[in-house]
Amino acid sequence: MSEFQTIGFIGLGVMGEPMCRNLATSLDAKIIGFDKQSEPLQRLAGVGVDTAGSVAEIARTADLVLLSLPGSPEVERVCLGDGGIADTAASGLVVADLSTCAVSTARKVGDALAEKRIAFADAPVMRTAKAAVEGTLSICVGGDPALFQRLKPVLATMGSKVNHAGAIGAGQVIKLLNNMVLTQTLVALAEALTMAQRADVDPHVLFDILSKGSGDSFALRNHGMKSMLPKTFPRQAYSTRYALKDIGYALELAAETGVNARGAELAQTLLSETEALGFGDDYYPALLHAIDDTLDKA
Repeated sequence: MSEFQTIGFIGLGVMGEPMCRNLATSLDAKIIGFDKQSEPLQRLAGVGVDTAGSVAEIARTADLVLLSLPGSPEVERVCLGDGGIADTAASGLVVADLSTCAVSTARKVGDALAEKRIAFADAPVMRTAKAAVEGTLSICVGGDPALFQRLKPVLATMGSKVNHAGAIGAGQVIKLLNNMVLTQTLVALAEALTMAQRADVDPHVLFDILSKGSGDSFALRNHGMKSMLPKTFPRQAYSTRYALKDIGYALELAAETGVNARGAELAQTLLSETEALGFGDDYYPALLHAIDDTLDKA
């Protein structure tokens, strides 16, 4: 059971819409949604989600506000901008940010909202859009331990793994490092696939045998086998552009912590090249294009 009687959900995109749907079908609470696009709100009306006319309306009405936004600029604008949450909400509101942002953004927003006596947690989600639909996301939460316990029943409607990461910002640290490790693994897979093809080895055979040895990984079985091998890079998924944003946040964290993250820099370069080739909106294993320059000529 959740203590929150009215929950606002801001940002109903590829991840936000299914998360909001699972929230609405799992909790006995009033759910209010807001997005610039009307289509997800129309679909969610079918499961009882009410439509808000503005961020301010949600901030004034809800006990808990969940955010699922593209990145740091949007989160800062919604939380700290004119007519945003800090401007319009009463003290006692709880805000949980499910977006992926810079660590510095989470801490800045948390500090600013605390001055208004608004509780804040960063709670970025991991896993795929399919996991968002199925309610099996992994969610890592940065914030006060007592607040984590209050949020956990709500977050459990959207994720099968809900873990406390530490203080505000810790959720983003883990999410960014997760994405950094995964993206660097995709670089290795793309290089291996391309070299195998040019050495006259069937890449299907390569990936199958890798999956039975120490080279096995989630990235191999999912991004490699299901996307790179068939060269299928759909849109409406975690795109090259989003991956580039997140690796940028990871490199910002590297600079703050004094780490020369050369592997992440290479991944950023390849993602930038992939975007320049016209694949910015494609599923990010499309970075294969930046390594296999024969791909478009096949």
